[in-house]
Amino acid sequence: MSSPTKINTSMTPAEWAMLLALSALWGGSFFFNAVAIRELPTFAIVTCRVVLAAVVLHAVMRFGGCAFPTDRRILGSFVGMGFLNNVVPFSLIVWGQAHIASGVASILNATTPLFTVLAAHCCTRDEKLTPGRLLGVIFGLFGVAVLMGGGAWSGFGVETWAQAACLGAAFSYALAGIYGRRFRALGVSPLVTATGQVTASGIVLLPVMLLVDQPWTLAAPSLETIGALMGLAILSTALAYLLYFRILATAGATNLLLVTLLIPVSAVLLGTLVLGEGLMLRQVAGMALIGLGLVVVDGRPWRVARSRLAGKKALSKQFVDGAGI
Repeated sequence: MSSPTKINTSMTPAEWAMLLALSALWGGSFFFNAVAIRELPTFAIVTCRVVLAAVVLHAVMRFGGCAFPTDRRILGSFVGMGFLNNVVPFSLIVWGQAHIASGVASILNATTPLFTVLAAHCCTRDEKLTPGRLLGVIFGLFGVAVLMGGGAWSGFGVETWAQAACLGAAFSYALAGIYGRRFRALGVSPLVTATGQVTASGIVLLPVMLLVDQPWTLAAPSLETIGALMGLAILSTALAYLLYFRILATAGATNLLLVTLLIPVSAVLLGTLVLGEGLMLRQVAGMALIGLGLVVVDGRPWRVARSRLAGKKALSKQFVDGAGI
């Protein structure tokens, strides 16, 4: 039996490179969505994404000699995980992006860790709210309010519903993070979990897409749209999951949380430079407040400050003792 991989508290240059690559891949998913939504309906895009990703991940499993589980309990868990982590959030985000800019959607998606803190407090025994995490959640939710604007809730127009859909996707991701804890107890590897969830998602979404979108009635997609779908499936889903679980194994969940701060950066840059989207001042302010909330929830600045303060105190004590004062 091989020994478990050691978790690095401070990330290596290679891990930082993987983290930046992961943020670009997941940030790119908002760009790919924005391109595909011009020609294809929501369920067609999401179904293509998970089915193609499942094909790629099954090929990776086969190449690596991994067997796909047949236990009914595990297969049922794949359906639950796929529903919470793929079917619901992917669909809500794609629909939302038909009405709001990709950068705004990515900023709202960055609230996932804030919802995760709240969901973990309610659904687990070992991840309760601390005063610091509660403060971070308050900052983040205040950022959402600023981003959406004071008049967002007065009329409930399509833009407000689109923003609410992206927040719903973030909440679904948070529930998936809690639900996904069971796979470790079941002894299912991260790669198999990723493959199982996108496979289950494809099985769930395929009949929905056939019933709702009726793809045989749609015009043939352009090469640009086909490229966006391939990017979504291969880069932003299959490759992203491989990087995600690699970072999780070596750098841990706390370091991996940093990717949430970076995703909006790549999404906003792609949306602004390639798609010609813009952000209003309140949306930038909201992004800053959400980022501050995530930093407070993470707690890293406080740990670094306490560590440096303790180091200075120890150094001062050594100086005093050495001087005989």
